Amino acid sequence: MAKAVKLVIAGFVIYAAISFAILQTYTANPESLTWQEREIFNRKYISRLELGESKESVMRLLGPPDISEAHDTSEGDLLVLFYRTQHVRSDGITTRDETTPLLFRNDRLLAWGESAYVRHLGEPLR
Repeated sequence: MAKAVKLVIAGFVIYAAISFAILQTYTANPESLTWQEREIFNRKYISRLELGESKESVMRLLGPPDISEAHDTSEGDLLVLFYRTQHVRSDGITTRDETTPLLFRNDRLLAWGESAYVRHLGEPLR
């Protein structure tokens, strides 16, 4: 009986160690997801972003943007990365109105969302 308990405990410890290792090292690859899964993935992770995050860390998490733009504004250069977050038309093309814009200044996250885009650039997403 004691031998069986030791085997069960050893098995549980090995299972826990392997699970922990996988959770610590696995990163999702957004590029391998379907467009529906990618929209959910993008919404989930964009909602967790914090102002001031580096462009590199955001791109490492979300992958390459669907659309990108650069603007020269009176406050300095602005990089806008657009990530698909909502389906509008089934035409096979991702347009700006199907995305959430992430605005970066000096490679730091300044703001995100349509209202931030309008506020900083003075034009609608459409």
